[in-house]
Amino acid sequence: MRVLVVSDVHANLPALEAVLAHARGEYDALWSLGDVVGYGPYPNECIATLCEHPHSAISGNHDHAVLGRISLNDFNSDARQANLWTRDQLDERSRAYLSTLPETMVIDGFTLAHGSPRAPIWEYLLYARNAEESFGHFDTPVCLVGHTHVPLIFGQGRDGDQVDVLPPHPGLTVQLDEGRYIINPGSVGQPRDGDPTAAYLLLETELGTFEHRRVAYDVDAMQTVMRSLGFAPRLIARLSFGW
Repeated sequence: MRVLVVSDVHANLPALEAVLAHARGEYDALWSLGDVVGYGPYPNECIATLCEHPHSAISGNHDHAVLGRISLNDFNSDARQANLWTRDQLDERSRAYLSTLPETMVIDGFTLAHGSPRAPIWEYLLYARNAEESFGHFDTPVCLVGHTHVPLIFGQGRDGDQVDVLPPHPGLTVQLDEGRYIINPGSVGQPRDGDPTAAYLLLETELGTFEHRRVAYDVDAMQTVMRSLGFAPRLIARLSFGW
């Protein structure tokens, strides 16, 4: 099965639409790794767009926060402001959708978690050390995570000891071997790896291959809408730089 894997859409409709158009005809299923809302001005529209496609989805910290499941005191001021705005904008259908999302999921032999399999909502996996500790918290060969907004691959050899950090190479098809992996597709709506283009992953479950991809979208149009709605300047500016 060919799977389009997205994460951290963050209410960025132009980026989500660009990803769906870029991957059109190349996937049979869509998996979302959380944080479909937060930071951006299109929460209802992004949820509705996901729901137009057969998909499986889990919850992220922003999805939890907008429902009041975790405290906004744990967010920085810009994220807190955007989340409060999102709470006021969510319609009942969107709220009901978010309320049904699990924190983790195992589907077709892959584990899905937003932050990490050990702490699905909040843990950031950026380094080999904390990734190594996470390998003991899932049973499948591969775990797909988001949350950091940085495309990354953590590989653990068959001996179960050393964990290596492997940089992604967008556009290159990678074959999974007999080791285990934690793979982050990066962020659709707010990349933080120095590349402002929307990031996503194409996964072939039967062949055991995956491919990181990037696609440009209309950042200026997104920023214009955010300015008109009074979003924090830092949230607007960072979309230009992918940071």
